[in-house]
Amino acid sequence: MSANDYERPVPPGVDAGRPTIARVYDALLGGTDNFASDRAVVAALREACPQICDVAIQNRRALGRGIGYLAGTLGVRQFLDLGSGLPTAENTHQVAGRSVSEARVVYVDIDPMVRAHSRSLLSGDGGTAVVEADLRDPESVLNDPALRKVIDFTQPVALVLAGILHHLHDDESPKAIVDAYLSAAPTGSPLFITHFCSSAPDAAALEQAFLGVLGTGRFRTIEEITGYFDGTTLLTPGVVHLPDFHPDTPSGRPLTTTDRLITGGIGLKL
Repeated sequence: MSANDYERPVPPGVDAGRPTIARVYDALLGGTDNFASDRAVVAALREACPQICDVAIQNRRALGRGIGYLAGTLGVRQFLDLGSGLPTAENTHQVAGRSVSEARVVYVDIDPMVRAHSRSLLSGDGGTAVVEADLRDPESVLNDPALRKVIDFTQPVALVLAGILHHLHDDESPKAIVDAYLSAAPTGSPLFITHFCSSAPDAAALEQAFLGVLGTGRFRTIEEITGYFDGTTLLTPGVVHLPDFHPDTPSGRPLTTTDRLITGGIGLKL
């Protein structure tokens, strides 16, 4: 695969011909840190769900609202952003930093492109770090020296899993993975999840499209998603569709098909 469609040097370790979740998501958001292989995935996803780009934007906005709530309302100062994806506008450290001084953020992603671009963005910021690691291996992630330098696990740390657990199949034990991170965090640590919902009208077709072009995709019921919050106190409004998740202003309108595709929730570790 040629990288002629990319205006900058391809970072070391990046396979431009093989699409990745992080780069596909960047393409869905209208970003430029992606290749033709990633945009081909987006085209296939749009065939199954024409509003998929709107869904990605909605998820990104919900991430910002969630981080804003955690920092601004709950006063959380530490964030572990798992499966963080490529940096874009309103990143976790930027949103949190508006509400709390000296916010500490670690971004974790398996994609080397994330490491390259995030480190450039965060250069010189001692309160942030980027760890290139597989979130499916909590022990490796949690023991990473760069993470340990930033995060103090004697104090509450927000575990952020936004738009990533639906890329883990059941045989990868996503619940056990979440539990492992929760076990490492002290009481009072928030767990923040957004996740594709299987009850949406377009869910089955979109799930099959993800499986066909990325090899990942497991949309879950509200009950299954709520199960990730075992061991926490689920905060109001619970696990809800994203327009109802800490909206800036209540819309008062009925939920659309797009609205029903992703849910989100926050719980506090007991």
